[in-house]
Amino acid sequence: MSANLVNDRADAHNDDAPEAPGGPAGGRLSGRARLRRSLVLAAVFVCAACGLVYELALVALGSYLLGNTITQASVVLALMVFAMGIGSLAAKPLTRHAAVAFAAVEIVLALVGGTSVLVLYAAFAWWSLYQPMLVVLALAIGLLIGAEIPLLMTLLQRIRRQEASSAVADLFAADYVGALVGGMAFPFVLLPWLGLLEGTLVVGAVNAAAGAAVTLGLFRTSIGRRARVLVAGALVLTLATLLALAGLASTFEATARQRIFRDPVVHSERSAYQEIVVTRSMKGKDTRLFLNGDLQFSSVDEYRYHEALVHPAMSGRRQRALVLGGGDGLAARELLGYDDVASVTLVDLDPAVVRLARQDPTLRTLNDDAFADPRLHVVHADAFAWLRANQQEFDVVIADMPDADDVATAKLYSVETYGLVRRALAPGGRVVVQAGSPYFAPEAYWTTAASLRAAGLSPTAYHVDVPSFGDWGFFLATHGPAPELRMPADAPTTRFLDADTLEAAQTFPKDRAAMPLSPSTLLEPTILERQGNWQGY
Repeated sequence: MSANLVNDRADAHNDDAPEAPGGPAGGRLSGRARLRRSLVLAAVFVCAACGLVYELALVALGSYLLGNTITQASVVLALMVFAMGIGSLAAKPLTRHAAVAFAAVEIVLALVGGTSVLVLYAAFAWWSLYQPMLVVLALAIGLLIGAEIPLLMTLLQRIRRQEASSAVADLFAADYVGALVGGMAFPFVLLPWLGLLEGTLVVGAVNAAAGAAVTLGLFRTSIGRRARVLVAGALVLTLATLLALAGLASTFEATARQRIFRDPVVHSERSAYQEIVVTRSMKGKDTRLFLNGDLQFSSVDEYRYHEALVHPAMSGRRQRALVLGGGDGLAARELLGYDDVASVTLVDLDPAVVRLARQDPTLRTLNDDAFADPRLHVVHADAFAWLRANQQEFDVVIADMPDADDVATAKLYSVETYGLVRRALAPGGRVVVQAGSPYFAPEAYWTTAASLRAAGLSPTAYHVDVPSFGDWGFFLATHGPAPELRMPADAPTTRFLDADTLEAAQTFPKDRAAMPLSPSTLLEPTILERQGNWQGY
C-alpha cells in the first residue's frame, strides 16, 4: 500500500468522522468543523437560489411565448414539486456515496437547468414541441433538485451528528434564504443585466461550480483519486459548455427568432416589460410590430383597424382625448387629424415601444410623426394604476390595449377598469374599446360588452375586416343609452372607413350574435378563460 493512499485514508477518517452532538470537550464544535459546516450550508444557499431561477426562467419563457402566466406557472411549479418528492426518494441509495453523488447531481442539474431556456426556445421555434419539452424539463429539474436534500443532509451529518429536527432546521433555513435571493435576483439582476437565455446559462455555471466545490474541497478525502479526477473533468467540461453557449446565445436567439417570424426581423429588443420585434417583408411593403409574439399591426392594413377604432368616437365633443395603450402612435395619428382636438394624453407602459415609434423611420412615416405634435403628451404607466390616480376628464377615451391573454392584460378588460374609464369620461364623453375577434373568440368579445354594462356604460358593437388579423370587433360606449354609430361630418379623409362601411359593421350573422355572458372582474377574469387559444396573427 502506497504512502499517499495511507495518508488519503487517514485524512478521510479525520475529516469525515462526525463529531458527537455538542462537539468535542467543552460542548463546542472545533473551528475546522464549524467552517466546513458553514461552507456546506453556503452551498445549500447557492443551489437553492439556482434552482428557483430555473423555475422562474421556465415560467417567464412560457409567458413570453404563449402568454397566460397563471397556466405556465401552475404547470411548471406543480410538475417540479411533484418531481422533487420523487427525487428525494430516489436519492436514498446514493447517500452511501453522498459526496460523489452530490457533485454528479449538481453537474447534471447545471446542464439541464442552465440550458433549459435554450432547449425550450428551440423546441418552440423549430420542432413545435414546446409543451412536451416543458413537461420533460420541469420533471427533470424537479427530480434533481429533490435529490439534493437527502445528500446534503448526509454530508452535514458527516461533519456533526445532530438531532434530525436541528439538522433539518439548519438545512431548510439556508435553502429558503437561498430561494429568496434567487427569486429577487431573477427579475432585478439577471433579466436586466444578462437576459433570460444568458442568465440561465451563467446560473448553471455557478450551480456546477458550487456543487463540485463541496465534493472536491470539503469532502475530497472521502473519495478516491479516480472519482476526484472524474468530478473535476466533468466540472471543467460543464463550465466550458455553458460558457461557450452563453457566448453564442445572441446568435442562437436571433436565428430562433427569425424562424418564428415569416418576414426578416429588422429590429428586436427585450425591454423591461416585453419582447419587441419588428419585421419587414423582402420588398419592404409590409412592416409588422410584434409584442411578446403577438401581432400589433401590419403596415399593409393597419389603417383599417385604426380608422375603425378612432373615428366612430369623434362625433361630439373631442377637445380632450385619452389613449390607453397605442404606444405605436397610430391611434394618436387619427386623433390628431382633427384640428379641434386640443390635447391627446397617451398612457403606455413601455417606454421602449414609444421610443421605437419616435425614432424608427418607417414607424414615424406610418404614424405621421405623431410624437412630434405638441398636442400629444405621453405618460409611461400601467393603465389601470394611472386611471385610479387620474383626476382629469376626457371627451374621448380610446382603449387600444393588448389582447386579454394573461392576468396582467385581463385586468384591463375588467369591470373595475371600465368603472375607472367611466369616471374619467366628461359628460357626454365616449369610449371605444378594441375587443378582439367576434369570429375567432366570440365569448371573449361579448364578455367585454357585459363588463362595460356592469360598469355603467352602454355599448354599441361593430366589427370590420382587417386581413392581417381577420374579422375584428370594437365597442363604442357612453353614459346613458347606447350611442349611435356614425362618421363625423368633418372627419379627415379616410382610406377605408365611411358611413356605408360603418353601417354594415353593425350587422352580425346568426352564428356570431350577441351572447348573454357574465362580466369579467379582477378576481374572476372570465375573459381570460373565454379567450381560448386564439392568437391574433
